[in-house]
Amino acid sequence: MPDDIMVRVIAEPRRVTFEAMYLGTCDELLPLMRRHFPDLAMTSADCHEMRWIESIPYIHLGSNATVADILNRTSISRINTKNRSDYVRRPIPNTIWKKIFTALQKVTTFGEFQMYIDPYGGKIGSIHESATPFPHREGVLYNMQYITYWNGGANGTAALEWSGELYKFMEPYVSRSPREAYANYRDLDLGRNKVVDGVSSYDAGKVWGQRYFRHNFERLAAVKAMVDPDDYFRNEQSIPPLFK
Repeated sequence: MPDDIMVRVIAEPRRVTFEAMYLGTCDELLPLMRRHFPDLAMTSADCHEMRWIESIPYIHLGSNATVADILNRTSISRINTKNRSDYVRRPIPNTIWKKIFTALQKVTTFGEFQMYIDPYGGKIGSIHESATPFPHREGVLYNMQYITYWNGGANGTAALEWSGELYKFMEPYVSRSPREAYANYRDLDLGRNKVVDGVSSYDAGKVWGQRYFRHNFERLAAVKAMVDPDDYFRNEQSIPPLFK
């Protein structure tokens, strides 16, 4: 596939959706999709040409959203969510995918679930992992995000237990040493900062920090020590200072 197209998969208990972003025209995209994904039977009616900035609200807020809606920082959702993530560096066997989709059928007993599978490679993979804080680059096939939803007024115990079981099940098939995760999905089950004498502990922070940032975590902590040595700006998973 060319580097200027991304096709991700959104798996839910009752359906699977293919969502693509292409830096080009619909006329260019159609033959490309028909060649690589003939089973999708894509037509021009499935294409929506727009400016890049317009694609942000379209994808994340819905087809009727506008660019102005991006400025709204107030959530009106009454739905609780639990987000977890993984990075996959080796193909997952088809037999395991069948078990995953069978497990998804249990979700409707407590809420809803979405699994986002975002492909990597292309430009992301061409940049060295130490060039920026973001390290998940060469060798990564795709990122997986597991989102479990339940009603705001409901007890989330069953949903959280199921989320934990799926995460444990996936362990043999995803990255390891460390088991990588995406920082923006903010999974507090990976660990939280431990404050000692008013400063977040670097050793405690490594538990979650190396999953998000791999070898870059130590460099980020050294920068934190220079710009915020008192650890004034901190939260459960902020970068702790490393003093050398």
